[in-house]
Amino acid sequence: MIEEFHRVKRLPPYVFAEVNRLKAAARARGADIIDLGMGNPDMPTPQHIVDKLVETVSKPRTNRYSASKGIPGLRKAQAAYYARRFGVKLNPDTQVVATLGSKEGFANMAQAITAPGDVILVPSPTYPIHEFGFIISGAAIRHIPTVGGTAKDPHAEFLRGVERAVKHSIPKPLAVVLSYPSNPTASTADLSFYTEAVQLAKKLDLIILSDIAYAEIYYDNNPPPSILQVPGAMDITVEFTSLSKTYAMPGWRMGFAVGNERLIAALARVKSYLDYGAFTPVQVAASAALNGPQDCVDEIRKIYKTRRDCLVESFGRAGWDIPAPPASMFAWAPIPEAFREIGSVEFAKLLIDKADVAVSPGLGFGEYGEGYVRIALVENEHRIRQAARNIKKFLARSQETMHNVIPIPQKASR
Repeated sequence: MIEEFHRVKRLPPYVFAEVNRLKAAARARGADIIDLGMGNPDMPTPQHIVDKLVETVSKPRTNRYSASKGIPGLRKAQAAYYARRFGVKLNPDTQVVATLGSKEGFANMAQAITAPGDVILVPSPTYPIHEFGFIISGAAIRHIPTVGGTAKDPHAEFLRGVERAVKHSIPKPLAVVLSYPSNPTASTADLSFYTEAVQLAKKLDLIILSDIAYAEIYYDNNPPPSILQVPGAMDITVEFTSLSKTYAMPGWRMGFAVGNERLIAALARVKSYLDYGAFTPVQVAASAALNGPQDCVDEIRKIYKTRRDCLVESFGRAGWDIPAPPASMFAWAPIPEAFREIGSVEFAKLLIDKADVAVSPGLGFGEYGEGYVRIALVENEHRIRQAARNIKKFLARSQETMHNVIPIPQKASR
């Protein structure tokens, strides 16, 4: 009898799989599914970045193995970005590693610092790799809720949750994950929160792993900070960034880990055993993105804001009030009252079947994501308005739709 492999067995069921199967089946039947589920940027990569790739790829020797931690020019470009954007000084040789997207960097950092049985504090809801990277590495996870409840100050409540978890966990937790702007909730944090988080982490002897992949997708002229701006944060923190959303480069797979030298050295050593780094022309083009004109970033941000406003306005008129996200390329939407009992997975399936609209169920981002769905701003305004029209008809038929639907309790697994 063949059993599942140990690490595979530790992974919970993938909540998104059922929704994805239904979406594929609907398309196979010829349905025009408006896909607001996966956070896959649809805009073209700015031309000057593409031109640099094309120019570099034709040069001799660029087809050879690259440097695992990233070519020097790229690490210098990332250090320069941190200096001008956050006022944070980084040594590109010891405090910057280029990664194959922030997701790979996070997963390999988990491999680098985790021993079997270590306890990691992870926000819930959150981006799945924040949890799965550590599960694959053999860690135990303690979830700290970040939304919901009656707390007037959810950030303060999160930090109290961290303190309680450390007090009641054996062994003592190794690290805490922070992610602002958040995927999926789009919530942001300011420097006062980061200051408290650093003080608490030092008091509790915790490593901080900060994910700011959406730091450049913000609205209302309020750019999110980096935790590394806090004095002393560099002693205990590694921060992850990505070019995927900032420059519409998702398939290029280019991200970074920066911060504490000891932690960065551990990541660099693990990576040196696993890969030879990204294709050199991609790294050169990424350098051009960071060092070049930034008006393209402003334009991408403007497009997301227009889509956000369109989504909030059109869905609101359709009868589904969506809180306007202050940042990121996502809206975190409470399930309409009439569908609250069936849960986020069944509601997402109904939207595909009855409205030709795909969203991501909140349960897929952790147990405290139940009751919500994540809506990605990855379609143009015309398609968003079409989705709103479809949903308006769907909601108008909700009593009929729900007549034969039996609420199915969902497990907090993914």
